[in-house]
Amino acid sequence: MQDKIVQPRRKCRQVDVGGVKVGGDAPIAVQSMTNTLTTDIDATVAQIQRLESAGADIVRVSVPDPESAAAMPEIINQTSVPIIADIHFSYKMALASLDAGVHGLRLNPGNIGSRDRVERVVKAAAERGISIRIGVNAGSLEKDLDEKYGEPCADAMVESALRHIHILEDMNFNDIKISLKASNIPMTVAAYRKLAEQVDYPLHLGITESGSLFGGTVKSSIGLGLLLADGIGDTIRVSLAAAPEEEIRVGFEILKSLGLRHRGVNLIACPSCARQKFNVIETVQELEKRVAHIHENIDVAVIGCVVNGPGEAKEAEVGVTGGYPVHMLYRDGEKSEKIRQDAILDQLVAEIEQRAAAKRQEKES
Repeated sequence: MQDKIVQPRRKCRQVDVGGVKVGGDAPIAVQSMTNTLTTDIDATVAQIQRLESAGADIVRVSVPDPESAAAMPEIINQTSVPIIADIHFSYKMALASLDAGVHGLRLNPGNIGSRDRVERVVKAAAERGISIRIGVNAGSLEKDLDEKYGEPCADAMVESALRHIHILEDMNFNDIKISLKASNIPMTVAAYRKLAEQVDYPLHLGITESGSLFGGTVKSSIGLGLLLADGIGDTIRVSLAAAPEEEIRVGFEILKSLGLRHRGVNLIACPSCARQKFNVIETVQELEKRVAHIHENIDVAVIGCVVNGPGEAKEAEVGVTGGYPVHMLYRDGEKSEKIRQDAILDQLVAEIEQRAAAKRQEKES
């Protein structure tokens, strides 16, 4: 029996983003955001397509000006993943994005002008069945909240979120998601925990401006991991100063590590030591590249010696353990055949490809 550290999922409403369900009992969605100029249609479309290939469920695109809004119809026409328009301050950009056919909005209703302007956006979103994400960021809280609390904090973030929520609720609009992001992990975690007890809307998790691929992965894994283990979170975005595709890969690894979602090859590999009988690190790095396109869930163990190797390989669908002078290939936990050192990588790739094809065929039949 497997030990479980993850609490039951928080019960909440469910919203729709271009056919992707967020909240309720839907799988936790993984998303990212483009970093191309939205006006560069070709570059933006190409990046969205790479994100979709990496597994993105949803992609967000910034719409800061009329030229960007004018590009949105063609961007949407050339892509198939749901697109969310990221809006700041301009209700006109929100309306233009809705006219363009976006599948969701990210905005703060208190920041786009008078009540009449907010009502126009809400009415247009409601008519199209489009959900709105309220995005609170510790770095851009309202001035009165900064003055009230003295500095960004979890309570200020929650109060800001509730303020924006009430604006939409007063207009009878409830297709809402909420995010409470800060670069400070304890502040972010505390804010989400507080808000999760007060509302039943889906929550979009993220540690904003978390840093580089390495540092940001660590920070996001800790912050998102704490919340996800609490059963909090319905969609996630890992914010990295790196290629957006890396955000998707890290997001799925976080979910896989907690047993919350399974996509792609799950590599179990030893850190290597003097006992290794082949170069584990080099093998794993190359293997990861060669199976990055696999979407099916397959557990693969790559262990350099026979101390922990057989035990790990028995729990994997495909495994290899280091021996001398040849190594042992495992299939479904059982010893299968001996393989030479120069054949390890190609053999593992072939086994993974074969299993992925079989799983695809089974799913389609």
